[in-house]
Order: sequence, then C-alpha cells, then structure tokens
Amino acid sequence: MLNIVLRDPVLGATERRWHQERRSAWLRLVALAILVVNLGLATRHASIIIHNNVVIVYGLTTITALALAELRRGPAWLAWAFVTFDALLVVVLFHEHLFAPGKELDHDLTAPSLAIGFVLLTHVAMRLRPIMVLLFSGLVVLGWLTLLVVAVEAHLGKGPTHALDWSSFMTEGALAAAFGFSALVCALLAHDHNVLLRSAVIAERRRANLSRFFSPAVLNELQASETRLPLSRRQVAVMFVDLRSFTRLSEDISLEELAKLLAEFRELITREVFAHGGMIDKFIGDGVMAAFGQPKAAVDDATRAVDCALHLESTLREWREARRRRGEAAPDAGIGLHFGVAIGGVLHSGSHDEFTLIGDAVNVAQRLERLCKTLGASIVASCEAVSAAGREHATQWRHADDTELEGRAGRKRITYLPRKNEREVRGSGRKGINL
Repeated sequence: MLNIVLRDPVLGATERRWHQERRSAWLRLVALAILVVNLGLATRHASIIIHNNVVIVYGLTTITALALAELRRGPAWLAWAFVTFDALLVVVLFHEHLFAPGKELDHDLTAPSLAIGFVLLTHVAMRLRPIMVLLFSGLVVLGWLTLLVVAVEAHLGKGPTHALDWSSFMTEGALAAAFGFSALVCALLAHDHNVLLRSAVIAERRRANLSRFFSPAVLNELQASETRLPLSRRQVAVMFVDLRSFTRLSEDISLEELAKLLAEFRELITREVFAHGGMIDKFIGDGVMAAFGQPKAAVDDATRAVDCALHLESTLREWREARRRRGEAAPDAGIGLHFGVAIGGVLHSGSHDEFTLIGDAVNVAQRLERLCKTLGASIVASCEAVSAAGREHATQWRHADDTELEGRAGRKRITYLPRKNEREVRGSGRKGINL
C-alpha cells in the first residue's frame, strides 16, 4: 500500500517561532529609526518631553526583544505582550496633542505621528498572524476613539465651540476608520498567505510522498490534472521482486550492512520500474511490489512490465556480481509477473489517504514469485502476461504446464526464465508443480 501521510515540516514549531521572533526584533530596530526621524519632525505640535519618553521606552523594548530573540529566551506569550505594548504606544502618540495646555481643543494629528501608527501596523502584520493584527488595530482604534470622546467632553470649551469639537472628532474618526480598514486588509492578506502556504506545503508533502511511488512523468500528470485516484477496476500488470534467503542472511550480517543492502536493492528496482513507466505500490521488507497500468491503463502495460522484468533480471545479476567482488553479501532475487484484473485507487481513512492495489492479479503475481526458487528461475510469469506483451516468440522462455498455485483452485500454464550461470532445472516441461 502507498501511504499518503503528511510529515512534519522541515523546521519544527520551536525553530519557526524563534526565526519569526528574531526577524521581528530586527524589524523593531528599523521601526525605532523611523520613529526617531518622524517624531523629530513633529516638534511644532507635540511635546519634546513626550516624544523623548516614547523613543526611550520603545528603544528599551527593542533592545529587550532583540536580546531575547538572539538568546532564544522568553515565553511564547511575550510576543503578545510586545504587540499590546506597541498598540498602547501608538495610542499615546495619537492623543498627546488632545490634552496639550490651551483653551482650545487641538485635533490636528500630525502626519509623522500617524505614520508611526502605520509603520508599527505593518511590523505586526509581518508576523503573519491575523489575530495579532486585529489585536493591535483594535486596541489602537478603541483607545483612539475613547480618548477623543473624553477630550471633547472634558474640554472647557463647552457652548459654541463644543459643536466644532464634535465636527473635528468626526474628522479624526474618519482617520481611525482608515487605519482600521488598513489593519483589516493586513489581517486578510496574512490569512490568505497562511492558507496558500498551508496548501502549498500539503501539496509539496503529497508530491514528495508520491514521488517515492510514481515516476516523475506520471507524478507531473497527476498534479496537472489534480486526479484524485478513485478506486477502479482495470487490467494491470503486477510484479513482485523478492530477495532469496533474506531472513537467514539478516542474522549473519551487521545492521549497517543490512541497511545498505536493502537501500541498494530498493533503489535499483525503483529506478528500473520508473524507467519503464511503472509505479511502486509498496515495499515489504526484502520485497517490492510494482504495477504497470496504474493510475491509468495503457495498451502497452504488459509489454513494459515484461521489458522491465527482463532488464531488472540483468541489472540484479550485475548488482550481485559487483557485491561479490567487493566481498559483500549478494543474495539472489526472484521476480513474479502476472497480467490480470485488479482494483486500485486511493482509500480515504480519515487520518491519512492510502493508495492500494488489491485483487486476483496481485495474489497470482506474489505466488508466481515464490515459484522462482522451486524452478531455479530468475523470472516466473503467467502466460497471460507474456501473451499480452507479445513476447511468446522469445526463445529464452521455458514453459511449465498444469502448475498449481497455493490457495487457488485450478492449474495454470506458466513461463519462466532459468537463472543464468546455473545448472538448468531438469524437466522444464514438468506438470503439476506444487507450491
């Protein structure tokens, strides 16, 4: 079976968190420089003392955030504390002009002060967390409007100027609405970014997982057509490849040698199967199950399957000889091949999706592979596979009539390829071979 399982991202949650915190801390340093320049231009309407205090407090906060990010220290809620602090800082900047000494209420919010609000808004948006953007903007707008109401009601200029105060209030309320709209856009963009990123990550994980089982050409076609691979019944060529005497061998060699052996074996088979347009359905310990005709059938499925088996037999023989020359374990392998009806497609099981191939063709191919040892063969194929491939004229095939397969009623006529460089099995035309 082919498991389509979502794996953990390359970066863990902790690594991603500190990556974001470090980036945010350095951006705070840039924001501090902008704050200093902008507040330095607002001396006509604002108190120098207030501005200096804002710069000092924000500077200390920036240094603290940068140190914690570089040292990777601090609780997760600290990011929320920084966002809340920045929002309150903007509220102070927006409203210090409202309570300046004088008989008239000053509603002239300076452009430099307003620019600081938008700079810090974009800084929060860079965290790509919509809820943080909404928290920041909500605190700013709520504090902005609340202090405007308090300033208008508390100002001594009741009477004729009171109506003018409320008119000015509406003007600043429009600015607050513009700020809120900008924050909403930032939150929506961050949300859309996160949705697209999650979709891209899922698609890439799915592609990486499927790439272990489908050839690149088939994989590209699946992604381009967004095929969901529903269960379907069709003719398919199924091939089993298995190492001989692997259980005994695994007890005699080290784990490192065993891992290297299996890795080489699987890579070799995968390369040949993909080169012939097949798919790897599953790895079963020392065995591999491949199929030709999935995820969609073609007229030459059986031909490509037989060609793959013949190439694979030659490649496996060269691989064994190379390992023997290096003094490494070199087990024999058997190949079973059948062409018949099977059910294939993706099964949805909640936690993960699974590509599966089941049916009579799978069972027959597995039992044919087991006959390799009995017949002294490197390949055992059903006559259906060889006939569908148009290879009956090939002289290297031997035939075994009236062969009984374990767990199946009736008998089959099979073909096989004797193992090279070994004594040929006597009685190649034998009848009633039992497994």
